[in-house]
Parts: sequence; C-alpha cells; structure tokens
Amino acid sequence: MAAWALLALAPLAAGLTFSFASYYGDHMVLQKGPAGAVLWGYGAPGAPVTVVVSEDGGSVVMKKMTQVEGPSGTWMSVLDPMEQGGPYTLTARQGLENMTLRDVYFGDVWLCSGQSNMAMTVLQITNASLELAAAARYPYVRLFAAAPARSDVELGDLTRIDLPWSVPTAGNLGHGNFTYFSAVCWLLGCYLYEALQYPVGLVEAAWGGTPIEAWSSQRALRACGLLEDVGSITPPQHLSGPQTPSVLWNAMIHPLLNMTLRGVAWYQGEANAILHTDWYNCTFPALIADWRQAFHAGSAGQTDPLLPFGFVQLSTYRRQSPDDSFTRLRWHQTADLGVVPNARMPGTFMAVAVDLCDESSPYGSIHPRDKQNVAHRLHLGARAVAYGEKDLVFQGPYPTQAVLEVTRGLLNISYSQELVYRQKDTQAFEVCCSARLSPCEWLPVPVAGVQSRWVTLALGGCGLPVRALRYAWAEWPCEYLSCALYNTQGLPAPPFLLQVLPQRAGGKELLLLPGSLLSLGS
Repeated sequence: MAAWALLALAPLAAGLTFSFASYYGDHMVLQKGPAGAVLWGYGAPGAPVTVVVSEDGGSVVMKKMTQVEGPSGTWMSVLDPMEQGGPYTLTARQGLENMTLRDVYFGDVWLCSGQSNMAMTVLQITNASLELAAAARYPYVRLFAAAPARSDVELGDLTRIDLPWSVPTAGNLGHGNFTYFSAVCWLLGCYLYEALQYPVGLVEAAWGGTPIEAWSSQRALRACGLLEDVGSITPPQHLSGPQTPSVLWNAMIHPLLNMTLRGVAWYQGEANAILHTDWYNCTFPALIADWRQAFHAGSAGQTDPLLPFGFVQLSTYRRQSPDDSFTRLRWHQTADLGVVPNARMPGTFMAVAVDLCDESSPYGSIHPRDKQNVAHRLHLGARAVAYGEKDLVFQGPYPTQAVLEVTRGLLNISYSQELVYRQKDTQAFEVCCSARLSPCEWLPVPVAGVQSRWVTLALGGCGLPVRALRYAWAEWPCEYLSCALYNTQGLPAPPFLLQVLPQRAGGKELLLLPGSLLSLGS
C-alpha cells in the first residue's frame, strides 16, 4: 500500500469494529475501468479480509483478498477494472463478520467542491420546480454530500455526512438553501449522463464563503509562499473558522483521497476577491496540482495523475464596483493566460459565466440562479478535455493577433472562431493609451465593425501608442446573455487583458501577449 494511502487511512479512533469507511453505502457509484475502484475500511489489525463483487442474481464476478494493517486498523482493496453498469452487491468479510453494499453501480465519479455558488441547491435555481420534477428521469445519477466540517489536522475519514449515497429525489436535491444537493454538480451529472449513457456518481464537498486557502493543503500553500504570509490581507482581517488555511482540506478533501475519481468540478473564488486576490494565479494552479498528486497516490495510482479539473470563472456581483478585484480574480483563475487548458493549467476546462448576471436573485446578486448554463458550459469542457471528444467546441472565441492600420486609426483583431456580435452598443473594449504601461490610462474604444473572425476597433481618441488591450474588464461587463461577442454555438468570449508589442516588420502587425503585470497595476 502506498505511503500516502496509509496516511489517508488513519482511523478515527482506536477499537473500531469491522466496517467500511464513512462514504461507502448502498446505491453508490464506484469508478469504472480502465481504473480500479478502491474499497477500504476498519478492522482488527492483522485479520484477513475478503471482498466479493456479485451480480444481482448472486453470481460472483470478483473476489479479492487483503489484510487489516496495524497499527492503523485499516484495510484497503483495489478492485479489478469493471465495465460500466450494475447493479452489483459488494460484500466484505472478516472472520464471521459480513458487511454488504447493495445496488452498487460502476460508472464515472466526479467530485464537486467550492463555496456558496457550488453549494446552491436545485431548490434555489431558475425553473427549480421543473428541475426537481425531472429527478426521476436520472435514477443512475447518484448523490453523496459531505457535511461542512473543519479540522486543524488532516483526517483519515469524514466526521459528518449530509447525504449518504442516494438515488435522486426532489427531496434530496432540494433539501434547503445552500445545503444539498449542489445544483451545478447535479446538472453537470445529468448532462454528462445524457452524453455518456452510463452511471455517474456525484460527490459534493462545498462550504459557502470559504477562500481557496481553506481548501489547500499546507504543501500547496507553501508552494506559493503563503504559510508565512497568511496575515497580509488588505483590508486586515482575522481568518477564523472555515476561512482558516487548510481546515477544509483537512476535514473534507483529505478523507476522500482513497476514492478513485474521474474528474473534479470547482466553483470558488468570490472569497478571494478580498483575500490574496493577486496570489490566486499561484494558489489555484497549486491546488489543482496538489489535489491531483494526492488523489493519485491515495487511490494507489488509480486516479489519473492528470485528473481532469473543471471550474467556473466568476460571474458578476456589483453593477458599479469600486475596484477591479473580481476582474483580476477571473484573470488569475486562468493563471493569467486567458483560456484553459494552458501550459500552467493542463487538463483543465472553464465555464465562462460573466454574462449570467442576476440582479434580482433573492440570494444576492453574487448568487445568480441560472446554473443550467453554467453546468452546460462545464459539461462541454468535460466532454472535450476529460473524455477527448473531438471537434467539440467547448469555449468561446479568443484573439490570436492584431493588425494596426496607423493611417486610418484602426485596430483589427483576429479571433479563433466565427463571431456573433450580440450587443452592439456596449463599451466592451478598452485600450491602454499611455506613454507607459504602468499606470495605464484605459480608454473605451468603439467597435467599428465585426466580420467573420475579425473585430475592428476605432482608435480615434487615442493619440499615443496602444500599449495594451482588454475586453469585458468589469465586474458587471454586460446584461444577461448579452455580452458583446459569442461564437456561433452561443458561448461567450472570455475576458482578456493583453499586452501589445509591435513586431519589427513594418510595425503594423502586433503580438498579443498575456498582460500579467498589467493585471496587478491596472
């Protein structure tokens, strides 16, 4: 057994009777092949344990032998890869003691984590009654929700569970506000099920109002130099409770490390608009890399070391914001490169949500109710990145180059996809019209025309060289589904901040480079 696995299997207390770990139960989904699912639990040190997988009619499919490790008092078995399907019965035996899990399926298991926009339940979203009524159509999308919990030390098992493995119902999908079950997670699972046509298991571990530091291990924080700098917050504030660094990693993620996963969905970042905002371009990639390493090791190598990781770029909050912390955080969510996957964030995918504003949300405008579009965009990324679906368009258009027509005062920007110019009276584009890059004097520039894959900007008001270019750089950049640019599939162009560097050849063609330094001082 891997050293990391032994760490993850530390018992809750001495003297536990023969049992499965907390998050195994009837109705669960285990990860299908080519990976092997992991079973583990507690027992008498040194005692042999037999694990049997049987078909519904009683026919034995697999038998595995293992032993309870001492002094941890835990046992672990990696099943042979199983095809999707079920139902199966899983039995574990130690001497005369038997434990049985029934109605178990093999499929894909996704972990959904983050803060309150992930915790928002199906009860709280647009068309909630219709979504709740549709639960019966998805009996093979199974649900599990860890309860909010924190710990100062890494735990080996969950201490509390909100929802044990369950078949979806209107009751457990809409238990209450910000409890269970996550609407983004549920809808993502449904859309994936419709595409895959085999079981999907959803594991929710979310807590509202929590920063990324709370979900990060000390290893990940140390990689960004934050353990020593955790008090440097502007404005100064005391981190406590679930905001404390590593406490949610310790209590809600570390206990799950032995679980074989197919992917992760993450919706978090609002809390970091006021905490270590400009560290997020390190803390987020560090968390992804750390979770991948930990889940791979904890599952005895069964979870892919490049575990697919999808996330939601922040939506909107205030129409007239006094600062640009939300916009900077969105940029940092991509490691300052604008789109994913990229070199710093391989195997990732992003749902852009800047056009899903909801000023009348009863839960506050920071909690928009349209989670259907969020999940739809996430599932497109999952199909393309996690499942390798070829020729599937899963993200909006992004600029590739710019050509400056000096005599006419025009800037022509080419894009990666066919464009749909949806909102023509918006001031979505701004140029840095300054003698120096920092500080920039940002000037809104009108769109003179949109053709196929080109946008032409009129620079008449800028008498100085164009130093940089940005798009949708506002906390509330547009009205609902009405940003300036989309592709023909209806996916919005993501915000960007790009530095413009003239090429030597004639000085007319310009290179567009990510504006990392600009994002700190814009």
